[in-house]
Amino acid sequence: MRKLVMLLLAFSLLLGACGEKPEMEKKAEEPAAEAKTEAQAEDTVKDKFVLESYGTLRTLDPACGYDSVSHMRSMNIYEPLIFFDGSSTDKYVPVLATEVPSVENGGIKDGGKTYIFKIRKGVKFHKGGELTPEDVAYSIKRHMIVDQEGGPMWMMLSALTGVNSTREDGKIREGIFEQIDKAVEVSGDEVILHLPKPFPPLLAVMAYSYGGLIMDKEWCVENGCWDGKIENAAKYNNPAFGSEPLHHIENGTAPYSMLKWEPSVEFVFERFDDYWGPQPAIKTAIVRYNQEWSSRKLALQNGDADRVTIDPQYLPEVESMPGVKVTPVPQLSVSAAIFCQTVNPEANPNIGSGKLDGEGIPVDFFADIHVRRAFLYAFDRKAYAKDVWNDQVVMPTSPNAKGMPFYKKVPVYEFDLEKAAEEMKQAFGGQLWEKGFKMVITHNTGNDQREAAAHMLAENVMSLNPKFQIEVRNMDWKDYVVAYRKYQFPIFLIGWGADYPDPDNFLFTFMSSEGTYGKFSGYKNEEVDRLCQEARFEIDPAKRGPMYERLQDMWYEEAVGCMIYQKIDHFSYRDNVKGFVPHPMLDHEWENIKLLSK
Repeated sequence: MRKLVMLLLAFSLLLGACGEKPEMEKKAEEPAAEAKTEAQAEDTVKDKFVLESYGTLRTLDPACGYDSVSHMRSMNIYEPLIFFDGSSTDKYVPVLATEVPSVENGGIKDGGKTYIFKIRKGVKFHKGGELTPEDVAYSIKRHMIVDQEGGPMWMMLSALTGVNSTREDGKIREGIFEQIDKAVEVSGDEVILHLPKPFPPLLAVMAYSYGGLIMDKEWCVENGCWDGKIENAAKYNNPAFGSEPLHHIENGTAPYSMLKWEPSVEFVFERFDDYWGPQPAIKTAIVRYNQEWSSRKLALQNGDADRVTIDPQYLPEVESMPGVKVTPVPQLSVSAAIFCQTVNPEANPNIGSGKLDGEGIPVDFFADIHVRRAFLYAFDRKAYAKDVWNDQVVMPTSPNAKGMPFYKKVPVYEFDLEKAAEEMKQAFGGQLWEKGFKMVITHNTGNDQREAAAHMLAENVMSLNPKFQIEVRNMDWKDYVVAYRKYQFPIFLIGWGADYPDPDNFLFTFMSSEGTYGKFSGYKNEEVDRLCQEARFEIDPAKRGPMYERLQDMWYEEAVGCMIYQKIDHFSYRDNVKGFVPHPMLDHEWENIKLLSK
């Protein structure tokens, strides 16, 4: 019996032990599972990046995108041959090329008329194809052949063909496609660009998305792009907006591919596992459309977004936010009030009588340098920067923005109403002061900074003499652009952002009689035109520098226009985000995702 009891006791203990083990194991398993889930969640947080902004994407086609939102998406999906080195605007690093062409390494020859790019091997496209030199040549040619109206390809066309467009007077230029074809050559592992004459900004143009991101030729043809036959090129020229074949699809070589694009909602990037370079830390990047500042602010505050776009008026709210780091980045973008020296009098409501009779202004009102100087003395730069921008702005001295090559801080007409009055008394042989004038300053609707500048000029000039009458009006942007191009504004307030970081892109634009703004200001100076043309094609920096310095001096001496601001964008990140590299050409819509980590 005792033996049986012992056996039963042993069996009971065994059962008891067996009954406890699963429970103990269960208890042991649960914390492990929780730890694993928390680790996974932590990994997900660490490898996901969320940006909230109000910019909307127009197109993914690299040949057609000409805005900062399209640029950001394209540059994270496609790659160029070279890119900017860090924050530099005049130094580059190779990307799909193996080295940056230079005179020293034999990549730039014939006095700057031949550029040789050695193409990287072992690079895969997102859809599986392998990069070849033929893909590079096709991409560069295809971008220029497309040349959508109002698109960015005028820069590469100017460099490789010497003209800004494939069309003239609405018709395709004779022989332009054959010229494009001959300008781009494949030789072994190299792609060679032949220029009609040296074009110093070429590398800067090619470092930006507007210079030609590289695509898979076979995939492009399969998806309705140019078929590679130059005799068929005309059929692919100037597609209507939204009809470009690569509008909403992609196949690049960059570290990220497009996982999802829901217009005006969100765009999702996904890490490309077969990327040829180092694998980036961020696996998924989401760009959410959010036009409400209060909502964006809350997302940043709560950590639901790693970065949000902020406008200058909201900056103090973010600077005081715990866990957030704000980095100011001055932009290569300037705005100015430009004096038009040859106003069009036809049905023009902005110049009153059109005569120097106290009831209007003559069409050559701003051709008198005393008038121009008077307006410049009447603009209070310091008060404008403080009151309008809270001092979060750069006040430029010429169109060559601070940060550009050959930048020179030139004198300005400091605010002085006594000097302004003295200039006005000399204008038109003293008649202007005696008779007075009436005119209108117009700004584009919705631009608060330009509206403030217009009112400042008007009020200060009117304070000089009760016979001076200036009315400030606003006009929708689409109408504003047409009106200034018809010489209808005595003054037009407008901005320009860098297409490429070269003084040519600014000084030619603002000062040359063939420049976009120089032309419509009616300003013409033979020395200015000669310097703009010679500097554009001069490849020796030692010779270019003095030319651009002289042009900046002439902006002051000639009192060509009134520079009003060079904006500063503020990049606000949660403080656990690392890797941001500021760049003066890349505005608040920009994000180089592959450099980020948490």
